[in-house]
Amino acid sequence: MSRYDVIVVGAGPAGSTTAYRLARAGARVCLLDRARFPRDKPCGGGLTLRAVRELPFSVEPVVEDRVDTLELGLRYGRRWSRRAPEPLVLMTQRRRLDAFLAEQAAAAGAEFRGGAKVTRVDPSGSVTIEGERLEADVVVGADGANGITARSLGPPAREHGVALEGNVGYAHVSRERFAGRAVVELGAVPGGYAWVFPKGDHVNVGVGGWQSEGPRLRERLRELCSAFEIDEAKVRDLRGHRLPMRGAAQRAVEGRLLLVGDAAGLVDPLSGDGMYEAFVSGRLAAEATLELLQGRASDLAPYAERFAATFAPLERVSWRAKLAFDRFPGLVFRLATTNLSWRLFQAVVRGDQTASEARGLRGAPLRVLQALGV
Repeated sequence: MSRYDVIVVGAGPAGSTTAYRLARAGARVCLLDRARFPRDKPCGGGLTLRAVRELPFSVEPVVEDRVDTLELGLRYGRRWSRRAPEPLVLMTQRRRLDAFLAEQAAAAGAEFRGGAKVTRVDPSGSVTIEGERLEADVVVGADGANGITARSLGPPAREHGVALEGNVGYAHVSRERFAGRAVVELGAVPGGYAWVFPKGDHVNVGVGGWQSEGPRLRERLRELCSAFEIDEAKVRDLRGHRLPMRGAAQRAVEGRLLLVGDAAGLVDPLSGDGMYEAFVSGRLAAEATLELLQGRASDLAPYAERFAATFAPLERVSWRAKLAFDRFPGLVFRLATTNLSWRLFQAVVRGDQTASEARGLRGAPLRVLQALGV
């Protein structure tokens, strides 16, 4: 039997950054993932500046494009776009990003085991890998909403969203049209939006919305491709996935087990993005774990408290905004394309402030959205 200070199950963005922080602080860490890296994951692949600010190292080696222009459309009709003075989102691919993050964790001293399928998790502090038992003072669950660690805390998270996305090479679409630009189409999918995001040698196209939209996503993607004159037959690596929105009010700790990232249901209801939440929850998890290991806390209750205090306000704002977008797309489009909204959007994406902290004149558009979404 092997023993560690911490076992992290899942080497995605939340798991690897948690392992990195703990290993750098001197903890003996084992990072596990059932896949062998590099491996791909369905994801738009955008890192907002606020997410990048949460990282303890640069992701420059895996950046493929820098988005400084936002283009909004309303049902493939009305258009609006603005360019920021500096990049707002760094574009990458999960195949490259996740492998890079796991490498950083290993370089910091974590023992990384790829191809290690966890078959049992005990909240008292142990995991089983195909017959081998590992023990630790803390187990961090970072293996997604459908992973074994989340299931060990109770029923799986309710799925509130679905998405379908794929890639189209620049041989078939205009690099000049899409490079450096994030295209978001409102009113195109109930409960969500359609998008075109730039990467190094291709664009990522996708549609996402309420779970009930699942059977219609292929038709929604066809509409997106038609609107932008993209040959649907050229879309490769097509895949669908569910978006876990468990909620900050859900339990994230039991005994010596805590959840981070998608395993804790931390996907933003409005944008469908989970990178920022993954990195923040990883930082909070590492801090609470070190307090326990160093004798400054007797359990992981501080993580549960900080988890709720951090994510519950953001979740409330995002859910109300999401409902407003869904109910009144035309009105919200007009609101979203005002100069006040553009300034607020830049501030939030850069991490200068959170949406839940927006006050005064700058926060006026968000307050209107909140009222529409009640």
